[in-house]
Amino acid sequence: MKPPAVRSLIGALWCLLVASSPAWPQDASQQPPPGQPPTPSEQIVGATHYDGWYTFNGNLENQKYSPADQINPQNVGKLEKAWEVHTGDVSDGSGKTPLTDWSATPLFVNDTIYVSTPFYRVFALAPDTGEVKWTYDTHAVLEALTQPDLKTRGVAYWQAAAPQPGTPCQKIVYVGTMDAKLHAVDADSGKKCEGFANGGVLDVNQWNTTNNKWPLSLLQPPTVYKDTLFIGWAGRDWTDAVDPPGTVFAVNAQTGKLKWVFNALPDEVVHKTGTSNVWASMSLDGEHGILYLPVSSPSPNFYGGDRKEELPLATSVTALDADTGKVLWSRQIVHHDLWDYDTDSPPVLVDINKDGRTIPALVQSSKMGIFFVLNRLTGEPVYPIEERKVPQSDVPGEQSSPTQPYAATPEPTVPDRFPGISGLADILSFGECSRVMKGLRYDGRYTPPSLQGTLAYPSTAGGVEWGGGAVDPRSAIYVVNSSYVAQIYQLLERRDYEERAKNGSSQEYFPQTGAPYGFYLRTFVNFLGMPCWDPPYGTLSAYDLNSGRLLWKKPFGEVQQWGFYMPQSWGSVTIGAPLITKSGLIFIGGSMDARVRAIDLKSGEVVWQALVDAPAVANPATYIYKGKQYVVFVAGGNAILKPQASDQVAAFALK
Repeated sequence: MKPPAVRSLIGALWCLLVASSPAWPQDASQQPPPGQPPTPSEQIVGATHYDGWYTFNGNLENQKYSPADQINPQNVGKLEKAWEVHTGDVSDGSGKTPLTDWSATPLFVNDTIYVSTPFYRVFALAPDTGEVKWTYDTHAVLEALTQPDLKTRGVAYWQAAAPQPGTPCQKIVYVGTMDAKLHAVDADSGKKCEGFANGGVLDVNQWNTTNNKWPLSLLQPPTVYKDTLFIGWAGRDWTDAVDPPGTVFAVNAQTGKLKWVFNALPDEVVHKTGTSNVWASMSLDGEHGILYLPVSSPSPNFYGGDRKEELPLATSVTALDADTGKVLWSRQIVHHDLWDYDTDSPPVLVDINKDGRTIPALVQSSKMGIFFVLNRLTGEPVYPIEERKVPQSDVPGEQSSPTQPYAATPEPTVPDRFPGISGLADILSFGECSRVMKGLRYDGRYTPPSLQGTLAYPSTAGGVEWGGGAVDPRSAIYVVNSSYVAQIYQLLERRDYEERAKNGSSQEYFPQTGAPYGFYLRTFVNFLGMPCWDPPYGTLSAYDLNSGRLLWKKPFGEVQQWGFYMPQSWGSVTIGAPLITKSGLIFIGGSMDARVRAIDLKSGEVVWQALVDAPAVANPATYIYKGKQYVVFVAGGNAILKPQASDQVAAFALK
């Protein structure tokens, strides 16, 4: 998700307050028994099996699943806060320090909680008390170099196959910074690993040699497999037509030495385009040594007239040989992307049972709300993918794709058609919503950007965002939260753009310098800030991947400010992801109302909730320590939801 594009969401849903009334909120070893295979949360890193929550997504397969079952639907109501920590690393953006957006998933490994902050410090915490064991400061410059705010999504962990006692950096925590520095820190002491790269710091920007316009920001932690780190990066969107081209770097986990580089774009086109980077996390099939990349869209994001060549790896899920970086297969999920429909989350890897056979599968979610279920070894569809005819561009110089990939099973979480104008928003704005709608081009899903203005539904802010889904690998039940956001896209000829942008908001006008068109984007709201489309604005859904059937779908979260809550049937725009436990619970933050919730996996009903200091947009984690199960949330906020920032880490356990 691109924060500048959706800042208007901050007030968009809140202004519904004018039509609402208040509604107040309602022995610990995880080793498998003898003879049974390791649980999905135990992956091989080096040659060591791990328990707990040791990656951003719980495990390398991105399942966000835990075999912990101490907390269950019957006793979850007894959860209470076990401990909390305030890091002090927070900014509301009112001073010189930019606003903080904190999306870091806490790791539990090495009997420690590790989490990074938006000030690019690492905290090592005791898992039962939250006591600070050590901190590490990267001393990064606190400037929003490529993003509108300071942000981090956490740390990564590596451990030697046979750690040598007394030898430093046999266990390493890695943290990246917005200025493209990757720091390696001894996981036990918090001291820099001097043998890694240049005195413990790898400057990834040394490889930023093509269209070097901004640093390769390391906001997502690297993926760790055996002795290798796989590093993707984030950049600055919508500013230029030509950007650094997308690359993934594989480096040695102990030395930082470069092993191989993946390039998403052909060399012959990088002089006129760029990006198609991997800014989200990655997945890995350890048994087959396959790395899965969610590759984003090329630049410029909303005009492709100067990049008409086939770019088969752009907006795709691409499988690489983890040892060599060789492309094994790739599946493009958007052709000639004109909507910034980045592949924005790693695929979820799971074996499913279909037609009497077990299929090694993956589920790739998308901003379109479409789910692509593929054989993860071959890239072939498990459920049919058809090429559907889509509306064509009428912009001079553009040549949109005549078709787009579409999967009807599992059912897309975002419907194919715009839900209609909100009668309430239209009445209270004296018909503004319907008047604006009449002037827009809208021909259904994949209506391209236009000179007159296009209604984009779903938009770049809609569908499934970077958290992705979670899966119970035993039952192949897949759970995912999704947003429903309509936006207005308009291409502006250069002279018109310059004239309008002079007096317009920098949150709505984007130059696409080097392209013949600038770009105007705003969320489709009335002058009161109310969404012009009918709710819901966010849902949580569960699917049976063995059959592709939707099990349940419910509005998720609530719009809230100043203690007032909107009807639950409206739901909330949502960022972040769920996790699933063996006991049949879903834990999730991710909503505007700054609540964290437990939801019954079978029914979709909320069975527990608690208020935290800001929206918990970070993926949660769960673990067992000394016989007790904890669920831990980072409640740091994100300006896309509302201007509420915090520095809280909160862990919950049974009384």
